[in-house]
Amino acid sequence: MSLTADPSQTRQLSWRLRERTQLESRRSAFVDLLAAGALPMAAYAELAAQHWFIYETLEPAASAMADDPVAGRFVFPELVRLPALEADLRFLYGPRWQSRITALPATTTYCTRIRSAAFDRASGFVAHHCTRYLGDLSGGQWLGQAVVQAYGFRGEGHRFFVFDGVDPGMFRAHYRDRLNAAPWSHAEQDAFIDEVSAAYRLNVDVLDELGRIWS
Repeated sequence: MSLTADPSQTRQLSWRLRERTQLESRRSAFVDLLAAGALPMAAYAELAAQHWFIYETLEPAASAMADDPVAGRFVFPELVRLPALEADLRFLYGPRWQSRITALPATTTYCTRIRSAAFDRASGFVAHHCTRYLGDLSGGQWLGQAVVQAYGFRGEGHRFFVFDGVDPGMFRAHYRDRLNAAPWSHAEQDAFIDEVSAAYRLNVDVLDELGRIWS
């Protein structure tokens, strides 16, 4: 399989993805309240805990797909989030943090979808990978700065949002270039975009459930 996309599709995938996600994106009331410091610290800790369950499912998929000729091009060690999340959870919950966190039903559903889509299919892996990490490198950067200000973090508790040595804007552009070079047929592109759409909805479901608990 060639790793060069059909020239007629060379900008199409990133533009199609952008158009679809813009239509489906919406602000989360829970995130807005968190960014404003209007919720207790425990609400932020709960968000970090749910992130841990999601990344604890997704990051092993990167290892499983690393040798795939397409998916392997989207495995970036500098993006790995689990060590930072675990440091945050030790700070927020204490040394026995793992016994104090529980996946919400919406998070469990999200993780189940990742397991079904991201471990044996390049388009499924890249769909969930780009949804999470491009989100971390865009809106996640805004949220990280907001919670530092709102909750007074000083080096601990917000490491999840910090990508050492990564320029978010440049990395997003590089990532989009790789998407555009993916050698997928139009049908495979459709499957990829549909899976991104599903990942978006599942992420919103997690935030909505957190909102019902904490708002």
